[in-house]
Amino acid sequence: MCYAYAHRQLKKRTFRSLWIMRINAAVRAQGMTYSQFIGKLNAKGIVLNRKVLADLAMNEPKAFEAIVNAVK
Repeated sequence: MCYAYAHRQLKKRTFRSLWIMRINAAVRAQGMTYSQFIGKLNAKGIVLNRKVLADLAMNEPKAFEAIVNAVK
């Protein structure tokens, strides 16, 4: 338990990188890159965090595809 503080911080980083990898894989199947997708998502004013986007990409591919098409 002597490293509990450090690992609580590390856990947040590892989950964020996992979400980014999942989003990137799903977006590349749609013909975009992760950075293009996030940039266009912010430009359109769609406010969804990476956790929700990764969940949609894994469990609701039709809904995620609709978001990607709205961004394109």
